Amino acid sequence: MVGELAKKLFPDGIDVPFDDFTESIKQTGKLLRNRKPLFEASITASGVYSRVDILNPVGKDEWDIVEVKSSTSVKDVHIDDVSFQKHCCNRRGVKVRNCFLLHINNEYIKDGEIDPEQLFTMQDITDEVGEATIGIEDRIDNLFEVISANECPEITIGRHCADPYGCPLTECWEFLPEGHIFSLYRGGAKSFELFEEGILAIGEIPDDYKLSGAQQIQKRCEVTGQPYVNRAGIADFLSNLKYPLYYLDFETFGPAIPMFDGTRPYQNIPFQFSLHIVKDEESTPEHFSFLADGMDDPRPVLLSELRKALGDSGSIVVYNQGFEEGILRDLGRTFPEYDGWVNEVCDRLVDLLKPFSRFEYYHPLQRGSASLKSVLPALTGRGYEDMDIANGQEASITFQVVTYGEVLEEVREKVRADLEKYCALDTEGMIWIVDTLKEIIK
Repeated sequence: MVGELAKKLFPDGIDVPFDDFTESIKQTGKLLRNRKPLFEASITASGVYSRVDILNPVGKDEWDIVEVKSSTSVKDVHIDDVSFQKHCCNRRGVKVRNCFLLHINNEYIKDGEIDPEQLFTMQDITDEVGEATIGIEDRIDNLFEVISANECPEITIGRHCADPYGCPLTECWEFLPEGHIFSLYRGGAKSFELFEEGILAIGEIPDDYKLSGAQQIQKRCEVTGQPYVNRAGIADFLSNLKYPLYYLDFETFGPAIPMFDGTRPYQNIPFQFSLHIVKDEESTPEHFSFLADGMDDPRPVLLSELRKALGDSGSIVVYNQGFEEGILRDLGRTFPEYDGWVNEVCDRLVDLLKPFSRFEYYHPLQRGSASLKSVLPALTGRGYEDMDIANGQEASITFQVVTYGEVLEEVREKVRADLEKYCALDTEGMIWIVDTLKEIIK
């Protein structure tokens, strides 16, 4: 969708067909003579090949490269990408004047039809591409050397496994033991430093190696196999919970192209909430939920239903308060009639993440993470392994597919049921965590 909208900035442009590799190259050669903007031009020469998002003619015989990205800024990897495209063009004899990155303007606010002129920002990256092109011949030769080799090169794991992109191959990491140093809490450079020194397990870290307080707790738990418990800290946290307790969780999606008036690119749009209510220590939890239906903006109905379900007093328990509060504050700004109520709700929020991010409780099975997905199974033995939707990203993607895409009705119903089940587990899981913490400090 981003690519199609970008084409509207070049109304006389021509699409190069891409369903046939050879034909695409031939058509590009013919179309270059027309001196019209080309979309997805296939450029090949001397063994290198690339497709250029937009090749725009300038002057008598030059072209500008316009790379389209759905990001909101220029990244180093984009410069490398365009530098290779320019190199291919040079080999092909296509004279490149300037290079641009066309990316999303994250300050754009939708008002009616999407305006491509406002949605995109065109940034000149010619100088950066020129610098990145230095030494490109040697890098390409190295790539060909690897491709033509009889055996894979011996490459150990490292930062390159995730930067600039995450590698889909995970077997390279399988030699690491459980509790390995890359699961060290906020390990970062320390983890790689330890790895380079031949230390693979957290329990093997020398006693004189400098670790933070949280990392020391994690190491102790790895060695003993037992959880760490700060009963005073947990008791202090629990004492701040005021009944009735409302356990709340939102699910959101954030499209690159805003779908509703008043929204901006990548703005989180809540489409679902789960709310478990515990009136007192003896009562059985009650469950309320909302899952948007239809293609309209889900926020007005979600707000209305949430206001009905949330009482005027009692703690509202969330996991990672920054996210839930951010959603609520955004809703208050967008719908001013709810602003006062939103402020009252935010004053009642209690973050269940805190006792775990402060390491007042830590179990070795958490593997250095304080996320709900790590804490819940480590603390209660129950988790998300049997769920068809098991994380927020899956929830976001599948909701958009079945709501705004074309799917069979039975598929849609199945996904919606899975979404209800997943979001409900997030809030019910928080109840289990609080109940277990209460048992621990007894």
